[in-house]
Amino acid sequence: MQITNFLKHHYRHFNAAALIDAAEGYNKHLADGGKMMITLAGAMSTAEMGIQLAELIRQDKVQIISCTGANLEEDIFNLVAHDFYERVPNYRDLTPADEQALLERHMNRVTDTCIPEEEAMRRLEHSVLKFWEKADKAGEQYFPHEFFYQILKSGELEQYYQIDPKDSWMLAAAEKNLPIICPGWEDSTLGNIFAGHVISGDIQNVHTVRTGIEYMIYLAGWYTEQATDESPVGFFQIGGGIAGDFPICVVPMLHQDLGRTSVPLWGYFCQISDSTTSYGSYSGAVPNEKITWGKLGQDTPKFIIESDATIVAPLVFAMVLGQ
Repeated sequence: MQITNFLKHHYRHFNAAALIDAAEGYNKHLADGGKMMITLAGAMSTAEMGIQLAELIRQDKVQIISCTGANLEEDIFNLVAHDFYERVPNYRDLTPADEQALLERHMNRVTDTCIPEEEAMRRLEHSVLKFWEKADKAGEQYFPHEFFYQILKSGELEQYYQIDPKDSWMLAAAEKNLPIICPGWEDSTLGNIFAGHVISGDIQNVHTVRTGIEYMIYLAGWYTEQATDESPVGFFQIGGGIAGDFPICVVPMLHQDLGRTSVPLWGYFCQISDSTTSYGSYSGAVPNEKITWGKLGQDTPKFIIESDATIVAPLVFAMVLGQ
């Protein structure tokens, strides 16, 4: 437990102390029989957070994930095209001409990391299109993550693996058949590609890929079944945006719209964000605001760590994993 011991010795105040409190709260929540949802916003998969997230999945320290479409696909992009990625450590100094040069090389920049279009995006498109077309012709419909699970379990991408498979959180999730919520999937590279194939006529039924409202219905069923007073579900939010805002609303929806008032509130809450509280900022809102919306209770353990998630989350996860 070298990392944990280091953190407990040095991280004593302010955001550092909040990190310790949040990690210990996570561990207590699980030890008391609770379950945990982790939400991924931003570009956490491109930040290779899968190195630890995959292990959390294998050790049953996360029971459900909510993520953006980008995080869903970018873990697989990294899995099959890692050697073709390029780091741009001086990205703050790039001129518009430099950015144009990257575009002409089909290198899509995410802060300091460029994702190669041909080796990552088009390679995955080639595979997923076959599964979309097969389902479309059969009149079948699946969620975006279910299509990815089918592809990963088929083994057809194995020839392209360029990282240790144990560091892919999507592979770990597929092996566990872990529930995933992916709100706003259409706002992703493959979401755009799917729309293109519908427009071109390759896919006849736009509902071949299930999205949005169906994900909320799916989550409502999962939460109603899984969340109990003895085993409440916690909420560990990395970043802001739809990955967190969408699933946390399932509780007030169950209570206020369906009358399932016996379903417990979220049993733990932590958010890592660099968004500060400001006018109308959901991502920067302090946890207490969520009490007024019927998402958290006044006694729910609540933590907020105002920092860079790519630095903070691995440290929290290290403590949860006992490293």
